[in-house]
Amino acid sequence: MYISYNWLQDFVDLDLPPQELAERLTLAGIAVESVTELGKDISGVVTGRIETISPHPNADKLVITTVNTGEEKLQIITAATNVKEGDVIPVALEGAKLAGGFVIKRAKLRGVESRGMMCSGQELGIDAKTMPADQAHGIMILPPGTPLGRDAKEILGLNDFILELDLTPNRGDCLSVIGVAREVAALLGRPFRPVEPSFPEAGENIGGQVRVDIDEPDLCRRYVARLIKNVRVGRSPLWMQSRLRAAGMRPISNIVDVTNYVMLEMGQPLHAFDYDKLVDHHIIVRRAREDEEMVSLDDVLRKLNKDMLVITDPSGPVAVAGVMGGLSTEVTDQTTSILLESAYFNPVSIRRTSKALGLRSEASLRFEKGIDLGGCLMAINRAAQLIYDMDAGEVVTGVVDNYISPANEKTVMFRPKRAAYVLGLDIPKEKASDILSRLHFNVQDAGEDLLVTVPTYRVDVSIEEDLIEEVARIHGYHQIPATLPFGSSSHGAKTREQSFKTLIADALAGAGFYEVVTYSFTNPRVFDLMNLPADSPFRNTVKIQNPLSEEHSVMRTMMLPGLLEVLSRNFNRRVQDGAIFELGTVFLPGGDNHPPEERPALAAVAMGKAPGNWKMQSQEYDFYFLKGVLESIFSDFGTEVVNFYPENNNPSFHPGRTAALDAGGRKIGVIGELHPDVLEKYELPERVVAFEIDFEKLYAVSGQPKVYKPLPKFPGVERDLAIVLKRENRTGDILETIRKTGGELLISVSLFDIYQGEQVPQGYQSMAFSLKFQAADRTLTDAEVSEATDAIATELSNRFGAQLRG
Repeated sequence: MYISYNWLQDFVDLDLPPQELAERLTLAGIAVESVTELGKDISGVVTGRIETISPHPNADKLVITTVNTGEEKLQIITAATNVKEGDVIPVALEGAKLAGGFVIKRAKLRGVESRGMMCSGQELGIDAKTMPADQAHGIMILPPGTPLGRDAKEILGLNDFILELDLTPNRGDCLSVIGVAREVAALLGRPFRPVEPSFPEAGENIGGQVRVDIDEPDLCRRYVARLIKNVRVGRSPLWMQSRLRAAGMRPISNIVDVTNYVMLEMGQPLHAFDYDKLVDHHIIVRRAREDEEMVSLDDVLRKLNKDMLVITDPSGPVAVAGVMGGLSTEVTDQTTSILLESAYFNPVSIRRTSKALGLRSEASLRFEKGIDLGGCLMAINRAAQLIYDMDAGEVVTGVVDNYISPANEKTVMFRPKRAAYVLGLDIPKEKASDILSRLHFNVQDAGEDLLVTVPTYRVDVSIEEDLIEEVARIHGYHQIPATLPFGSSSHGAKTREQSFKTLIADALAGAGFYEVVTYSFTNPRVFDLMNLPADSPFRNTVKIQNPLSEEHSVMRTMMLPGLLEVLSRNFNRRVQDGAIFELGTVFLPGGDNHPPEERPALAAVAMGKAPGNWKMQSQEYDFYFLKGVLESIFSDFGTEVVNFYPENNNPSFHPGRTAALDAGGRKIGVIGELHPDVLEKYELPERVVAFEIDFEKLYAVSGQPKVYKPLPKFPGVERDLAIVLKRENRTGDILETIRKTGGELLISVSLFDIYQGEQVPQGYQSMAFSLKFQAADRTLTDAEVSEATDAIATELSNRFGAQLRG
C-alpha cells in the first residue's frame, strides 16, 4: 500500500519529516517498508504552452516550436509527434535537472538552436504504467487551463513523499489514506479531519428509476446505489491524476478515476455502470449459474460457477461482485448517465472467487480483508461530491440503500489490571481511555474498568486483548521495560518416536546412505511401473481434488517409486553407484466417514558399489549388504529378533531373492532385489536392492532396554552341530529353535556351512552350526554341554526331521 504524505495532510496536520513519521508508524505496528521522495532529482522544470510549430529546415523528423513559459518565449526543437499548438507541457529550462541526473544545456540540433526540452513522464521520474495510455511514451500533455511558468513538481504533485506500507492481514482499515490518517492523528495527538461530503441533488427521486434486489443476503449484507445524470466523461483534474499515480494507479477518465480515488482514500471499492446499458435499470445480486459466462473489463471471457457472487441485470451478469466489472456496462466517452455501486461483500466469497478466476484486483484485496460495513453510504456520497465538484455530472435526488444485515456494534470491557498483567506495564486508566478515544473508540467509564464500543471499520478488534494491543502500540512498544519471564515453563524435547526417527536416520547415514525427500504426491502410473496387479491394495489411493497435474494427482501408498525416480535420474546423469533412503509418510484411504490415514514408512534403495579406500575394497550393494545394515540397526536399537523369510509373491521384487521381515509373528517389511521388469521400466542397471518397512511396526518392537552384564569369569565351550534335513525348512525357524532349546547356557549360535551334494540325499541339505555355551557362575562340564547339545538335536529331529550328520 502506497500512501502520499501530502494526501495525509488533508486529514491531519503534519509538521514532522516523512522519515520520522515512518518510524513512528512502524513502532506503532504499521510497518513502513520505505519512504520515497518524488521528484527528488528534478529542478528547473516549469509549465509552458506551445505557441507555434514549424518544420525543421535540415531534418524531416524534427520540428521547431515556440514555447511560452509566462516570462519568456523559448525556441525548442523536438521530435515528439503527440504535441500540437496550444498544448500545455512541462518544459525543462537551461540548467534543469531531470530523473537520472540528466542536465539540460543549450544546444544546436542540425544547425538550429534549442533552449530547453519538452518533458515526458519518464523524464520526470513518473512510471510509464501510471501514465494515460496516449501519453505513456510521448510528451506529457497538461490540462488546457494549467497556469504557465509554475513549478512542474508542484503542478504534477512531485513535491511529495510516498510511504510504502507492509500491513499485517488484520489491518484492512489501513488500506486507505483515511485509515492511516486516523493512526497518525492518534499517534501525534492531533485532531483528525473527517470527510463530510455535501452536494446538491436534482431531478426526480432515484426510487422510480433504479431497482436493487439482493438474492444472497449472506454474501451481500449491503448494497448502496446512486444515479448520476448528464455525465460528461473526460480527463480528471491534474491533482487527482497525481494522487492516483502516487498510489501506483493509471488515470483513465474522470468517472473511473473518482471510483479509484475514493477506494484509495476511504478503503471502500466502488464501481460505475453505464446506466443506459442496464436492462430495465434493475440490479440483481445473486450467485452465478454453473458455467455462466461474462466478458470482464479486461476483455477476457470469464467462466463462472455457482459459488461466485455476481451483479446482474435481467439479461445476465454485468460484474463479478467485488472483483471486476463487465465490459457490457463499461463507462465510455458516450456514457451520459452512470449508476454508482457501493456494497459490502462477504470476504471469504470474494477471496475464493478471485482465486478461482486467477484475478486479483485492488477492490478484491480490500473486500477479502473486510471493509467497513457502516461506511458504504459515506463512500458513495464522497464519490458523488467529487463528480459534482469537477462538473462531471448531476447527482439525482435520493439513494438506494439495501441494508439487509446492519452492523452490530461490538462492546468490549477493558480492564487496566488485566492490561498491566499482559503487558508487564501499568498504564493508568485515564491514559488508556485517552488512547482509545484518540483511535475513535467510544469509551465509557465503568468504575475501575472501561466499556469500549468498537467502530465498524475496525473489524480486527473483538476481544479485550485486541484493546490491550491498541493501547500498548499507541503508548509505544519501545516504552515497555524489559523484564525476565516468570511463571511455569515447560522444557521442549522430542518425543520418543521423534528421537527414534532421528537415530534411525543417523544410523543409515553412518552406513553410507544419503537421505532424500521426495514428493508425497505421485502419479497412478507408478503402480504399473512397480508391476502391481490391478487388485493390489496399493492402488487404493487418496485422490487430490485439485491436482496441479496428472503427475501429482494421488497421494503415495508406498515409498519405493519416489526413491527409484531419484536413482533413475542420477543413473541417467552417469551416477552409477549410490545408496539413498527416506523416512517419510504414506497415505491410506480411510473407511466410511473416516479421514485418510497417514503412516510413517522407512525405505532405501542401492545400486552399484559402496566406495572403498586404501584399507578396504569397495563392496557391492547386494541383498546381504542391506540385510547387514538392518541387522546392525535392529541390534543397536533393541529390536526384537527379526527373522528373514523367503517371499516369492511380491511382484515388485525378484522371486527367490526377496525376504519378508518378521518380528514377533508380525510382518514389518520386505527386503530384496527389485524385479528385472521394474528395473527396465525405470531404466536402471541389472541389480538394485531395496527395502521398505512399516515404521510404526518397527517402532513397536524396538526400544527394548539394553541390559549390561559383567564380563564372564569362566571360560566358554564351543561345539559344532551338523544336521541333515529337507531343503524346504527355513533357516530362521531352525535358528530360533536352537536358541530356545539351548536356554540360558547357549550364548550364541551361527550357521557356518551349507552343503548339497553327492553325500546328501536328493532334496536334502547339510547345515553346520557353531554353538557357544557359557555360564556366569561356573565352568561348564562336558556332561552339561553334551546334555544341552543332545537336547537341541532331539528338538530339531522332532520338529524338522533333522538327523545328525556323521
